[in-house]
Amino acid sequence: MKIDLNSDMGEGFGRWSIADDDGLMSVVSSANVACGFHAGDYAIMDRTVRAAKERGVGIGAHPGLPDLIGFGRRTMAVSDADMEAMLAYQVGALQAVAARHGHRVTHVSYHAAFGTMANADEGLALRLARTIAALDRELTVFSMPGQLTERAAEKAGLRVLTLFLADRAYTAAGTLVPRGQPGAVIHDLADVRARVRRFLEDGSVMTIDGSRLPVKARSILVHSDTPGSLDLARAIRSEIEATGAELTPAHRLMD
Repeated sequence: MKIDLNSDMGEGFGRWSIADDDGLMSVVSSANVACGFHAGDYAIMDRTVRAAKERGVGIGAHPGLPDLIGFGRRTMAVSDADMEAMLAYQVGALQAVAARHGHRVTHVSYHAAFGTMANADEGLALRLARTIAALDRELTVFSMPGQLTERAAEKAGLRVLTLFLADRAYTAAGTLVPRGQPGAVIHDLADVRARVRRFLEDGSVMTIDGSRLPVKARSILVHSDTPGSLDLARAIRSEIEATGAELTPAHRLMD
């Protein structure tokens, strides 16, 4: 079995950082790079892409809403046309940075409220998918299984890689428990190990209410801003390797 381990990276700003990106880069196989709206800036993007290229890590754009203070986790009143334009702006910026370093953007993974808005509106989800297709039809879209983003990407003729979120609690409906609710973010090392082991063994996760939920996914995500994210990523990688699975960048899974 081949599987991807990805994390959101470059989510600092200027002199500030929120995670050990350098450490994470030595553990994961794919990086979702913040493109300057919810976090990140041109210098951080440049360093992140260069590090990924040096370590053989695949890169994708991680577009978000223009909300540095709220870290892109607050829904905003934004028109569909503006959503399309800001998506193209962010993906295009990362494509330019990647080209400078001889690397290539191979996927797109929506950040927080940007993705929530897409998954709440079928029309918007399709417009965004078509925007990605117009930029590069070879781009893969990251999505949780069963979401509007997944279906829209498929309609637009794009490939989709479905995700299992190792550090977020699920509801019985297959959605994420909203941040701010008790137990929504999982940062206990033993708990994350157990969740990943279960996912690798039988393709399921225990929901917040204790029921078993099948999760069809080929990539595992750990958020870099989750407390102890580097230790969590290392633990997840060790669980993957213990099964004999091969850690593989997302774009190679789609070949």
